[in-house]
Amino acid sequence: MAAASALYVAYRVAAANLPPPVHSGAMAPPFVAVTLDTPPKPRTIADYHGSPVLLNVWATWCDPCREEMPSMQRLYDAYKDRGLRVVAVSIDDEGNESLIREFAAEHHLTFDILHDLKSEIMNGYQVRGVPQTFLISADGEIRSTHFVTDWASDANRKLVERVLLAPKGAP
Repeated sequence: MAAASALYVAYRVAAANLPPPVHSGAMAPPFVAVTLDTPPKPRTIADYHGSPVLLNVWATWCDPCREEMPSMQRLYDAYKDRGLRVVAVSIDDEGNESLIREFAAEHHLTFDILHDLKSEIMNGYQVRGVPQTFLISADGEIRSTHFVTDWASDANRKLVERVLLAPKGAP
């Protein structure tokens, strides 16, 4: 009985230290990643506050990421003038910045590419696999989450338009 009580207490303590669940309707958790500039500059989700953000967590070694990125670029091209920010955060190991740059050049990516040197975004956003993408409203609310998808599809364009056209604070 004492062992069961101790396990229950340990579980409750551990659960109390977990971040709140990341889901539609939750506020986007903070993160810190760096640009691929020399020297790298830190960026956070707060740097994008006031703009809708398509936040993508990916890696250069991820084949589904390679498949998804061109459609993400097409979506960005279609909506960047209306305020959409696309932010792709690589979880590649530290020291792989040249691979990330090559990937971005190969796919002609013009949106923000960041590098999370310690993969902290995986914990903060509770990412279980890559790619995973979060559509975040201008006021920082997560509106939807997606695994591999065609971002240039009609359904995803409509989803992005709803977020772009929604007044701040609207569901």
